[in-house]
Amino acid sequence: MFPRLPTVTKALLIANAILFLLQQPFLLGMQTFEPFMLQPLQQGFDAFSPGGNFQPWQLLTYGFLHGSFFHLFFNMLAVFMFGAPLEQTWGEKRFLTYYLVCVVGAGLCQLLVGTMLDNPATVLGASGGVFGLLLAYGMLFPNQRVMLLFPPIPMKARTFVILFGVGELVLGMTGWQPGVAHFAHLGGMLFGWLLIRYWRGQPPFNKRRPPGPPKRPNHLRSVK
Repeated sequence: MFPRLPTVTKALLIANAILFLLQQPFLLGMQTFEPFMLQPLQQGFDAFSPGGNFQPWQLLTYGFLHGSFFHLFFNMLAVFMFGAPLEQTWGEKRFLTYYLVCVVGAGLCQLLVGTMLDNPATVLGASGGVFGLLLAYGMLFPNQRVMLLFPPIPMKARTFVILFGVGELVLGMTGWQPGVAHFAHLGGMLFGWLLIRYWRGQPPFNKRRPPGPPKRPNHLRSVK
């Protein structure tokens, strides 16, 4: 089944798995990848110092690093489940564009929220992109049945997305689940929603209608 996966979905799974292996202590270790994790803006910005401060490339690279095996497993399971049908629907270029926009958008939202905190944490993981995929799946296949893992309850994809979105908002606002970048997850969904609306020419990105033929002056119109 794995060889039949679409090209970009397969590449994302392989890239994340390889980088996770390289993060292990018996290879390069986590410290090696610190310049590629999303550092809070409070750490400062120094383009000539690749240490523990914010760098622009981190808005993309943080989405390919993970803190634990289960962190990697559940994110890649979601890429496998939702990424493949989306790539088959959109094609490689549009799917990759969408995924990366969600990763970057999630990072931007996390940085913004981090400016309001006293001690914001370093962020890593593909969850922002994953939540963007989840949002897209719910929009493109709203009546498709999906199954929750815990508890195993089947529901429509649209309901699934709404529950996850509301849950992330509640957890982010209340702080009931510390150590998780809930607003990055919401940012991935937000930027994914905006991009899909842009592609569809829907508000707030209404496409301009092509100009019609010029109207004839009143005195030249025929009277019937």
